[in-house]
Amino acid sequence: MGVSMATAKQWVERWERQQQRYAIDREERFTVIADVVEHVTAGRSRPLLLDLGCGPGSLAARLAERLPDAEIVAVDMDPLLLELGRTHHADAARYVDAVIGDDGWTNALELDRPLDAAVSTTALHYLPESTLLATYRRLATLLGPGGALINGDHFPQAGSPCSDLTAQVGRRRAERSRAHVHEDWQSWWTAAAKDPELADLFTQRERRRAARGGGGGGGLTAARHAELLRQASFRHVTPVWQFGDSHVLVAVKD
Repeated sequence: MGVSMATAKQWVERWERQQQRYAIDREERFTVIADVVEHVTAGRSRPLLLDLGCGPGSLAARLAERLPDAEIVAVDMDPLLLELGRTHHADAARYVDAVIGDDGWTNALELDRPLDAAVSTTALHYLPESTLLATYRRLATLLGPGGALINGDHFPQAGSPCSDLTAQVGRRRAERSRAHVHEDWQSWWTAAAKDPELADLFTQRERRRAARGGGGGGGLTAARHAELLRQASFRHVTPVWQFGDSHVLVAVKD
């Protein structure tokens, strides 16, 4: 069910361009997340990092480049994206197929020591609030003292006019950077479905999606995420970067 290196490279590169339509200043957000990870793991010889909702390994690859001594475990439920990551960014992480938030999902990670940091980018927003809280609580138990959860995502403001303002700032930034010229999410998936090398993986993906049904989270403000993190025993929670409604939110364990 594997894909060739050339095919993986092609689709990951298209994924990177496609994602620029949605993540404002995406590269800067990755850099900020890496800055935080570098800070909280300073002095640790082999920091253990967990990439939540890793997709094809975009964040894991950047973290591996910044922190070459780190051990990165990257988890996702999408078999197609995982296979692209395993092939194109094979040396960046150990990739794990698991559904974040499901019962026992962390057992699949096979961690041999406490985490130094858990990271995510544009992935946790799909979790229902109750599942998100349970996930935050589980991550709090997996992180060692001084460890951090760093989440880069879109957090809307509470109601108009603030939400309108942050959305507008983001749209104008995207227009100036010409991110809108890239193919969109649906176009990427429509094209990927037609690639013979990805056919089996795409079928497996669709079967899983159908079995799980719809639903999900989304729409939680950064303030609500902070409240949930504090409920999960993270006493130190702060945003460290924002552009429009795109944030990097950090929670540090005592």
